[in-house]
Amino acid sequence: MTLIKVIIPAFNEEDSIGLVIKDIPNHVDEIIVVNNNSTDQTEARAQEAGAVVLRENRPGYGLACLKGMQYIAAQEQKPDIVVFLDGDYSDYPEQLDELVTPIIHEGIDFVIGARVKRFRESGSMTFPQRFGNWLATTLMRWIFDSTFTDLGPFRAIKYDKLLALNMQDQTYGWTVEMQLKALKQKLSYVEIPVKYRNRIGVSKVSGTVKGAIFAGVKILGWIFKYSFK
Repeated sequence: MTLIKVIIPAFNEEDSIGLVIKDIPNHVDEIIVVNNNSTDQTEARAQEAGAVVLRENRPGYGLACLKGMQYIAAQEQKPDIVVFLDGDYSDYPEQLDELVTPIIHEGIDFVIGARVKRFRESGSMTFPQRFGNWLATTLMRWIFDSTFTDLGPFRAIKYDKLLALNMQDQTYGWTVEMQLKALKQKLSYVEIPVKYRNRIGVSKVSGTVKGAIFAGVKILGWIFKYSFK
């Protein structure tokens, strides 16, 4: 049986985190919510829904993901696959099986849930998000000959391959760092079209001008850093 663990970074997601956890397929071995310095009831709601809850008091999406990985590394039984998704209920957690299927049945290393236009709810991705995705994936195609079309947060990867990436980014560059390192290490990868809806609450990245600019700078920084390696 394939062992799957899910990591969910969460900052002030008290209204959505329970819904996310509820919709994750029951065969998942463990759901790990990383409370990233929330000031609301995110932690309590996640515990009530049955997740393991960790605390990362330093703000940063990447820091929260790294905390989840540290927890897994300390366990005796390691998973075969790690899945990442957001805690705002914009992803459809029940599509997890679609993401892990290419890994389980085809031996693919890494799967991205691509938020394609035909499956996106109107208004679910802001213009800065759409433009940032287009720019980042276009640059990756030009520089690295990749076929990525999205930096979607809903993703699955073999655990041993994840460890080999030596992930480092502590903030918004986490997703693009993973994809760039997957390209550099020549991991096999595919994209699976996934549905995407308007999130519950206000985005910490695309919901503010500062957040959108900072995320864009981080993403471009990683791409240019790797273009010279």
